Amino acid sequence: MMYQASLAAAVAALAMAPGVAAHGHVKSITVNGGQTYPGAVPNWYYLPANQVPATAGWYALNQDNGFVEPSKFGTSDIACHKSAKPGSTSIPVKAGDTLKLQWDTWPESHHGPVIDYLAKVNSFSSATASSLSFFKIAESGLINGASPPGTWASDNLIKNGNAWNVKIPSSLPSGSYVLRHEIIGLHSAGSNNGAQNYPQCINLQVTGGSGSVPSGTPATSLYKANDPGILISIYQSLSSYKIPGPALSGIRKMARHARDFAVEE
Repeated sequence: MMYQASLAAAVAALAMAPGVAAHGHVKSITVNGGQTYPGAVPNWYYLPANQVPATAGWYALNQDNGFVEPSKFGTSDIACHKSAKPGSTSIPVKAGDTLKLQWDTWPESHHGPVIDYLAKVNSFSSATASSLSFFKIAESGLINGASPPGTWASDNLIKNGNAWNVKIPSSLPSGSYVLRHEIIGLHSAGSNNGAQNYPQCINLQVTGGSGSVPSGTPATSLYKANDPGILISIYQSLSSYKIPGPALSGIRKMARHARDFAVEE
């Protein structure tokens, strides 16, 4: 017990050290501008199970608010962050609801896309990062690449108070889902293994929908280290950007030229 307490204290101190908390994590989720639910605090990973606060957010070994590098794309770390564990509760939402995902912070220098996925699960308690298969429901990448490093979805997130809105598709069948919300930092992506992926996962209990669940892609197959949207220098004028990952599923694309995609049924 003394060792656990010392370890937790050390991790907490590390998380508060200057420069460490520069990236961030999703600290809360608000449904339709109403009820707000807490996200997962990374330091909870080291708490005994009976002391972990009830949350829908998955918590992981990202106490430094760090990232998953391309060399780890073939591991389950890319699903919901390093050695992620599912939250003990879920957020009740209706198909068609809009979620506001509030980050505690995000650095201006970390330009890149914001991508959202869902994975159907039988139960949250038995879900594991290695078992999740995701279908993409929203994506936004390069807004304007004329003046390097350009304007990106992450810049819009910062302008919105470090928050991002994502709509749950109105045709999504009722059931248990894991939302995978991700920012990819491209500030060092011009070098091999330089991209920085920051996936965050949240348990959602969806009601009111109908239709069929789109086929998913295993997390370990979402990206490759040499994908054009992963290995790229943003310090040059860009006329387009190929957002990495599978194509949007069950969502009509409202634009086709490196602009924001509107989530629309």
